[in-house]
Amino acid sequence: MTKLMAKTTALGRGQAARPTEEGFTLIELLIVMSIMLILMTLAVPQLLKLKKQGNQTSAINSVRTIGQAELQYNSAYPANGFSCSLATLGGDPKAGAPTPQAAQLITPDLAAGHKAGYTFAITNCQKVTINNQDMITSFEITAVPDAVGKTGDNGYCSDENNAIRQDPTGGTNCTQPIQ
Repeated sequence: MTKLMAKTTALGRGQAARPTEEGFTLIELLIVMSIMLILMTLAVPQLLKLKKQGNQTSAINSVRTIGQAELQYNSAYPANGFSCSLATLGGDPKAGAPTPQAAQLITPDLAAGHKAGYTFAITNCQKVTINNQDMITSFEITAVPDAVGKTGDNGYCSDENNAIRQDPTGGTNCTQPIQ
């Protein structure tokens, strides 16, 4: 009330003082929202690029993990050779001891063939039959992005030698070593 009276006397006797309102005007809010929108248009593409790079790094590590699991499978079940199935390398640890059909060497998401925007498979298996027992002697691990350019740019491959190569077009024609 004292403020109001002081303003009234400063303005003169015949004029009534308007109470001051606190808060933001519509223009101020629009300016702030415009600045936020500009910052988001600059930041979002970079975040998507980082997500894609993370997916590609995860795919390389997953191919390496599958390759190591293949070597462990070959050591544990030499009569079978290598595995020609991700499901065979996987398996539920709660189901009991590992078997040639469920070796429990990789995680369930990788055994399902999908992880971090990539689809994984074991293909091109070569087998020989010894004493009525099929033995897998070679294989190829492939990892392709679910959406080339969005979840990843490169396809990745490996074989029984565990050398990981890439296909820059996102397919399985892996001819270039990874850097």
